[in-house]
Amino acid sequence: MRTGRTGERSSREDDFKEFAVGRTHHLFRSACLLTSGDTHLAEDLVQETLGRMYARWGRIARIDNPAGYAQTVLVRAFLTHQRRRSATERPLGVLPDAVGDAADDPALRVALLDALGRLTAKDRAVVVLRYWEDRSIEETADAMNSSSAAVRTRSVRALAKLRQELGGRFTELADH
Repeated sequence: MRTGRTGERSSREDDFKEFAVGRTHHLFRSACLLTSGDTHLAEDLVQETLGRMYARWGRIARIDNPAGYAQTVLVRAFLTHQRRRSATERPLGVLPDAVGDAADDPALRVALLDALGRLTAKDRAVVVLRYWEDRSIEETADAMNSSSAAVRTRSVRALAKLRQELGGRFTELADH
């Protein structure tokens, strides 16, 4: 009988579905930060990440931290996208208002996303991984295929650029 393989495949697919449902929202939030609020690109990156994860799920399931691996796949997909020539194209239309919590300050959100958008792709990835995802320097370096020293240097420079971009506006917006 071949029920062993079918049952094994079904169990593996159920495991992946459970993982995907549990991690999609978190991946999407990270992708939104990486893309400076471009929700359409963020959705594409999450879909690409989950597609890559599904293709390798049998091997990934044996990894100690599949969620961390998914974040690594997301960051690498983002960096690959940024290397494409078409990644610098921007639509000229007005973006629709995003739905958010009433407690969120839209002006602060826009200012932060705008400042993140002015960073280079790698600087943005470092900021998101280190300060949003709360990853260690070593984890960030591994996700970005770079050295720990490069991550430290990039973190300092990226934060300095953010402070320069936000200037006094940040303290004004944060007081609200």
